[in-house]
Amino acid sequence: MRTRLRGGNVIDPVHNVDAIADIWIEDGRIIERPEDRKADEEIDVSGHIVMAGAIDVHSHIAGGGVNTARLLLPENHRAHRPRPKDTPLSTAGWSTFETGTLYAQMGFTTVIEPAILPHNALHAHLELADIPIIDKGFLAVLGNDDFLLSALRDRESENKIADYIGSTFSATRAIGVKCANPGGVCACKENVRSFTLDDVVPEYGLSSRQIFSKLQRAVAATKAPHPLHLHMSNLGLAGNIDTALATIEAAQGVPLHLAHAQFYAYGKEGKHGFSSSAAQFAEKINANPNITIDVGQVMFAQTVTVSTDVMKQLNSLPSGSPKKGAIFDGDGSGAGVVPYNYRVSDYYNALQWAAGLELFLLIENPMQVYFTTDHPNGAPFTTYPDLFALLMSADMRAQWMSRLPADVLEMTNLPSIKREYTMQEIAKMTRAAPRKLYGFKDRGELGAGAIADIVVYRPQKDRAGMFRKPAYVFKDGRNVARDGQITYYTRGKTLYVRPEYDRQIDRRLDAYYDSVYGLPHDMFRVSDAALPNRDFFAEVPCTP
Repeated sequence: MRTRLRGGNVIDPVHNVDAIADIWIEDGRIIERPEDRKADEEIDVSGHIVMAGAIDVHSHIAGGGVNTARLLLPENHRAHRPRPKDTPLSTAGWSTFETGTLYAQMGFTTVIEPAILPHNALHAHLELADIPIIDKGFLAVLGNDDFLLSALRDRESENKIADYIGSTFSATRAIGVKCANPGGVCACKENVRSFTLDDVVPEYGLSSRQIFSKLQRAVAATKAPHPLHLHMSNLGLAGNIDTALATIEAAQGVPLHLAHAQFYAYGKEGKHGFSSSAAQFAEKINANPNITIDVGQVMFAQTVTVSTDVMKQLNSLPSGSPKKGAIFDGDGSGAGVVPYNYRVSDYYNALQWAAGLELFLLIENPMQVYFTTDHPNGAPFTTYPDLFALLMSADMRAQWMSRLPADVLEMTNLPSIKREYTMQEIAKMTRAAPRKLYGFKDRGELGAGAIADIVVYRPQKDRAGMFRKPAYVFKDGRNVARDGQITYYTRGKTLYVRPEYDRQIDRRLDAYYDSVYGLPHDMFRVSDAALPNRDFFAEVPCTP
């Protein structure tokens, strides 16, 4: 079937397009204008804005932490009832099924889960397969596991570490590597409760700096497109801007992605000993083009924090709201789940909100900053439309700032920042930049040959409303949503990379697993036979 989207304002930064044009779709792909100019279906989108489907680079949508959050907070479930006989996960709000529909309704067509432990890969894939419409993938968590830390302690070569990462990609079908609080999670098991960049992990004699630096370079050596995705140490602590700046220096020009950077943009100024250092952070990023970040914006809402940084989550338990939480350990890493309510009247929460917006507005290149709330840690992803509106309107930001505690405004540069994002910058940050970050060649753009993931927005004064309910959303050429309502259910693909590596490392891992666990390493490998349908998977090519 051939479809023509006629007369829209096409915004495609990948091809430097911002003009009135037609988009032609056939067999799930965007095509060049056919010579006969005939279409089976024609949709008039004149007066509308046309972009590629949005890509979320960091959103917790699967895995043990997400499922634990559902169990921990039944009162937030749509199907909650007093003392239920069965946990109503199948009909709960934020179920895997609802995750796909809510994202698609807003025009997001690809979403990456940022933290899956390798031993949990199969279960994560089964969850992702249950999420409809959108394409998805996940990052495998390394950096606190015994095999890697032992290899680093024994000064094994970068190639051997890269082979281990390649084997992990092969076993898990992940799309990238995440490292959370390198060394700190392992140290936490030895009753260490704080861990800075140059502290040393007991037994291994390795600092956080050494672990992430070697892992960063080994990931680059695999030729996987996505650089190391780093959750730095000291998350959420006053003065952690020093950690962020030192981490960027330690990267030494090698590509590095810093996760939920807002949670590291804090100084110690003022009577509360807690201030925004976002301007300093942004200045450092502007001077280091090898660094990309996602913001992890805080919005004022009840949410739940989910992280493999067990040390941070263990320390966060006393501030949980409501007062409950779950911490569980595992091989290499575990996870912590702590509910939290971000309140506009709270000095610390309000300053976090301001610091995140500062990062968005002070980082000059939209190709270095990515749009996230670290769902659900900073806020649910359903707050995205409101955040888009804040970035595009200084007046709206001023209205929100009028509700903040007065002393917050003294500790942030936000009141003086008048920048307003354009639609072109929104498209770069949510389409072109994620496309580059993950090495996608078939999405995040509207050129011929790309997957027909397309969003059509109806311009209106209410920017949040515009982003919340696009006029049309197409996934693989199918019209899956219209005016915020799902019109067609399809099954998206799960994306992964498969770099080459020396298979000798697999024999070493077989011996290691037999010695440590008494189990075969292949027990944790995601095989074709275990997947619901291998056709639902798509390989992302590694860089040449």
